[in-house]
Amino acid sequence: MDTHEPTPLRAVALVCTLSPSPARSSSQLLAEQTMAALAAHGVTGTTIRIADHDVKPGVKTDMGHGDAWPEIRTAVLDADILVLSTPIWLGHPSSLAQRVLERLDAELSETDDEGRMLTYGKVAAVCVVGNEDGAHKVSADLFQGLNDVGFSLAPNAVTYWVGEAMQGTDFQDLDETPEATAGTTRTLAANTAHLARRLKSAPYPSSS
Repeated sequence: MDTHEPTPLRAVALVCTLSPSPARSSSQLLAEQTMAALAAHGVTGTTIRIADHDVKPGVKTDMGHGDAWPEIRTAVLDADILVLSTPIWLGHPSSLAQRVLERLDAELSETDDEGRMLTYGKVAAVCVVGNEDGAHKVSADLFQGLNDVGFSLAPNAVTYWVGEAMQGTDFQDLDETPEATAGTTRTLAANTAHLARRLKSAPYPSSS
């Protein structure tokens, strides 16, 4: 842990694999590695697999009976850092990642007493896995959506792994994580924790 940055932080990772537990998931694995890297910077937290919960479609904070989003939303708002982890499907983030962004769209109308979105001061980061090229495009899509709904992004706020085109090896099937990905995950964690601490001590100005 960085002894010069003692402020405790919390993170929540939303894993948007299409496979519910207990199925193995590369998106889950990279999210867990990212959370471990954040822990080295004094960040604690939890990982939630969206496919395990009935997150209903919609753009409200609560879509009614049986909607699991309100509880997940509470975890997001209680955290300083949001990690969004997705596979690449047909060149895009998974449908569950898109659903998370759609549910976060409700935050545009949720503000504090000074007119700031409740997500202001929270920092987001992205994990992407897939067997084809496209990690930059997917992260760009998620970056734009996360920024629109009030999250801040540190430099190098994405870690990813993509395999060779037209082959079947998944990230979770590798004997060990490539150093390029592991190093990128460490950079993401260091920069994201740093920005989250700065925003916690110096909030954005009033929007009113």
